[in-house]
Amino acid sequence: MANLLSLNDLSVTEMNTILDRAEQIHEMNEEGWFAPNHTLVANLFYEPSTRTRFSFETAEKRLGYQVLNFSSKTSSALKGESLYDTVRTMESLGAKAAVIRHQDVGYYRALEGVGVSIINAGDGAGDHPTQALLDLLTLRQEFMMFHGLTVAIIGDLRYSRVAKSDAEILNRLGCRVLLSGPKEWQNASLPGTYVTVDEAIEAADAVIMLRIQHERHEQAMNMTKEAYHERYGLTHERALRMKPESIIMHPGPINRGVELDDELVECGRSRYFKQIKNGVYARMAALEWALSATPIQLADERIAEKL
Repeated sequence: MANLLSLNDLSVTEMNTILDRAEQIHEMNEEGWFAPNHTLVANLFYEPSTRTRFSFETAEKRLGYQVLNFSSKTSSALKGESLYDTVRTMESLGAKAAVIRHQDVGYYRALEGVGVSIINAGDGAGDHPTQALLDLLTLRQEFMMFHGLTVAIIGDLRYSRVAKSDAEILNRLGCRVLLSGPKEWQNASLPGTYVTVDEAIEAADAVIMLRIQHERHEQAMNMTKEAYHERYGLTHERALRMKPESIIMHPGPINRGVELDDELVECGRSRYFKQIKNGVYARMAALEWALSATPIQLADERIAEKL
């Protein structure tokens, strides 16, 4: 078994192996999924989540895994149980992997010695490796390659784990990374070049708009939502100045009319819902990679022949 804590821990070859497998699973076109098996996976979410939590659960069930869903609000965490003891409990119940979202950056350091595979589903403002994988999958489907692409990441760069994971891996893969957003939310540790919002949007092949991480801010935003949208959002007028074949991405949840105009969420350039679909394929491949060196037996042998 292996852990997936950050894409920085993976070689480019390992990462491409996961992306290749995600593409294979995508090509199955849901004709038949995987045979039920006794692999038990625990989902431990200490922060609210819709896309990531249900994407992982969908991925696990399509792989034929048995799923344990944990909620910190209805668990012994409210009585003071540590994350380590909770994970060891899941291990004792037979779980082979634990998918964990936690508010603390680097929470997994406290889990050294546990006997399950740890899949990081987001650690505070730290990393979000499977979001980065699905973003890479989306970009590869659109442009076939990474080297030479210009990708703009715009918004709350200081507090966004998506910004960190995406900027680091895109830089490693040879992309030109443009960064933009409010000055007080800039992050000097991110690889990339800071430019104005207009410069970023006009130069990018892909524009990744970020949600404002209100829950991580120490103080309230010092501008209205309308002012933020006008200064830093992807407006209809700005979208008209994008490159002809460029695309719009967003990790979700979207605040319509803040990060981007409502009409742009489902426009021809938008890949928002495609990203959500790709999240299932990327997480199926990532789970499979973490738990086994070979693909799990498919329910339909005809599908296995296609792969």
